[in-house]
Amino acid sequence: MPIPADDASLAEVAAALAAPGKGLLASDESVGTIGKRLEKAGLVNDEETRRAYRELFYTAPIGKAGISGAIMFKETLQQAAADGTSFVDCLTRQGVMPGIKVDEGLLPFEGHDLATGETSTRGLDTLAAAAGGYRQGGARFAKWRAALRVDASRGFPSERAVELNAQQLAQYAAVCQAAGLVPIVEPEVLIDGTHNAAEFGAASERVIGATVAQLWRQGVALEGCLLKPQMVIKGADAAGGRAAPEEVAAATLTVMRRVVPAAIPGIMFLSGGQSEEEATLNLNAINGMAQQQGKAPWSLSFSYGRALQASVLKIWSADSSRAAEAKQMAVALAAANAAAVRGAYDAAGKHPSVTSDSSLREAFRGWHGPTASAPAAAAAAVVQ
Repeated sequence: MPIPADDASLAEVAAALAAPGKGLLASDESVGTIGKRLEKAGLVNDEETRRAYRELFYTAPIGKAGISGAIMFKETLQQAAADGTSFVDCLTRQGVMPGIKVDEGLLPFEGHDLATGETSTRGLDTLAAAAGGYRQGGARFAKWRAALRVDASRGFPSERAVELNAQQLAQYAAVCQAAGLVPIVEPEVLIDGTHNAAEFGAASERVIGATVAQLWRQGVALEGCLLKPQMVIKGADAAGGRAAPEEVAAATLTVMRRVVPAAIPGIMFLSGGQSEEEATLNLNAINGMAQQQGKAPWSLSFSYGRALQASVLKIWSADSSRAAEAKQMAVALAAANAAAVRGAYDAAGKHPSVTSDSSLREAFRGWHGPTASAPAAAAAAVVQ
């Protein structure tokens, strides 16, 4: 599918990103986050290593495999492949739209810590000035992540966290649309914890419902944005092990039908710590059930990071001369999830992943500052 023309409407770009059988590669990890993954894999966290790692994905034929867009970090948007071709051109030449992460990471509330507390997201104060530059640099869409924790014993997610993050997401979306960027709105409800699926579903309804309400209040054109939530999954530390894909599908579709308007063209699920295979199987089950039941007016697709990258990094970090094999893995993982978007993944077959079937959860994502709290009062002032 060709990329929409440069003067295409936001709705046309959003529809192309969420086209049938297509999904997004989330390769927008900050220097700190990707650095921890590289170091864990035995690699050096420097600009050249990060550039070479991202080149594996952007020069592999991921467009043919089902990737419609790649979310990039601001460092990566300016980088090029070893032959001098800009990463933006590497992507656009194969029909993949470049996107850009625009938030500046999580900020714990006053008196909270990142590991167990509640957070808002930084970056609104500089977004308007930066967004136009990102668009001129080749980005067609943007992403902003909020993270909300489920912990019934502490009253999480609190009303304050729900409303503040919803407001920030909507403000971001309005700024991006004004700059010609399709906003991907990511109100991530974290799978960390012992909560059950019903508690997670109730929290997801509150968070997504509040976010959609704020999008309306901020005048965001719903047809020109995409939603990036977590599937409805019980806590990673809950008793009883993982839920079956059919259980995840039923719970997820119930929540999405209750709170996501039909005007939003695509729900691009995040993988959020699921294993590579688990993320594919759950997405496949969601689409299979939606096709059987109907009442799913949106594309039900993916915006995966670790679930499209973990095996690639494992191969390449073991031996950089295996770059061709690593690229083949990037294509295979993309193709598996593109099939899942159609509800056509062969769940009885062998998944391409070479990582163990274990959680890809990480405790270090999102925080880029010292320990926490002084600026939180200013962030809280947004809620009035």
